[in-house]
Amino acid sequence: MHIHVIGICGTFMGGLAVLARESGHRVTGCDANVYPPMSTQLEAMGIELIQGFGAGQADIGADVFVVGNVVTRGTPLMEAILDRGLPYVSGPQWLAENLLRQHWVLAVAGTHGKTTTSAMLAWILEDAGLAPGFLIGGIPQNFGVSARLPGIPAQDSHSRSPFFVIEADEYDTAFFDKRSKFVHYHPRTAVLNNLEYDHADIFADLAAIETQFHHLVRTIPGNGLIVSNGRAESLERVLQRGCWTPVQRFGVDQAWQVGEADAQGHFEVRLGGELQGRVAWDLLGEHNRLNALAAIAASRHVGVPPSRAIDALSRFCNVKRRMEVRGVAHQVTVYDDFAHHPTAIATTLEGLRHKVGAARILAVLEPRSNTMKLGTMKDALAQSLQQADLVFCSAVNLGWNPAQALLPLGDRAQTFTQFDALVEAIVAQARPGDHLLVMSNGGFNGIHQILLDRLARQP
Repeated sequence: MHIHVIGICGTFMGGLAVLARESGHRVTGCDANVYPPMSTQLEAMGIELIQGFGAGQADIGADVFVVGNVVTRGTPLMEAILDRGLPYVSGPQWLAENLLRQHWVLAVAGTHGKTTTSAMLAWILEDAGLAPGFLIGGIPQNFGVSARLPGIPAQDSHSRSPFFVIEADEYDTAFFDKRSKFVHYHPRTAVLNNLEYDHADIFADLAAIETQFHHLVRTIPGNGLIVSNGRAESLERVLQRGCWTPVQRFGVDQAWQVGEADAQGHFEVRLGGELQGRVAWDLLGEHNRLNALAAIAASRHVGVPPSRAIDALSRFCNVKRRMEVRGVAHQVTVYDDFAHHPTAIATTLEGLRHKVGAARILAVLEPRSNTMKLGTMKDALAQSLQQADLVFCSAVNLGWNPAQALLPLGDRAQTFTQFDALVEAIVAQARPGDHLLVMSNGGFNGIHQILLDRLARQP
């Protein structure tokens, strides 16, 4: 089959394209911005890429057009497809019907931690010899790719692994399907990591997101398992609306519990009060300890003993852009993190503070997500940045004034409408021993390397 992927350079759609190509389909694709690294990865697999959404692509000869949620009515190619009655389908639906239906799906949902927890879960299964397939919204450093088909398990050389791990996003599916992506995945094992208000561009309030999560719960079979964060009142409300599947909770008494981290970040894991083992790793923050609990519990459902999962996490290398050290220059350590919601910002800073103690933390923030651009979370921003010694915030392309929102931080916070001025201010303030944490869900104009280069030239 020839499939043409519209919006191919997004992480999800690019991963879908890789899986389709590995499955033996001919794959082509297009996007408004075809550029590395995704374009390079796709072209290396023999996937032809076209710049833009021109109507002429309707003549490419595709058996089906797979439509990403970046596509809207009025897009020339989409209008041509509709006018001519050509077959089209959303990315999540195509994936469900052509790949996921054949597998035991382990889906990880939640406002925060989906990518990291999915990567942990995939790695635990891989380390246990189960060779899972996966599609993750980032690049797990243990694998070096964001998506792959299931492989051959160590225990069975005659057939592919039945397991597939997927990051289960609550964002809407396509312009013609406003349900969350995850309702298409029909998992047997589902992780509900947490649930807060986000995606203000498509959800009116928290209750609307809870409804979508309950749609997911309705799809999980009675012989499956839900692994749910027992600390999240919103998830409890979701489950109280009706649940037909066994539930294991984590983060609360008489369930999966995590101990306090020691100076190295190592911690105990308990189930019902009984010690299961001790995770020895260098990841930061309680949020990652809870992510680990969820991954351990989910992997146990497919037969991985907790002790084996705990041991595997000692070799987990995290996901790119999750507290990733980009380099050290002028004795200043520069980190890259994907945090863009106030809760994620706060937990990321808390983890770094635990690691560096009294050393200065310089937080550099680009409010870039649709929710942040709308200013929906602006009142929580100052509090989320309390652990930073200095805050540098980009005010580019915002419909609100971050300087006003950051007033509670006093002279610790500065905002900038010009990128060059932002860089100059950071370099002027940074000094040896500082930890410079850049937080954005975008490329931020390559600021990480720019800062490293500028700092390296400091006397």
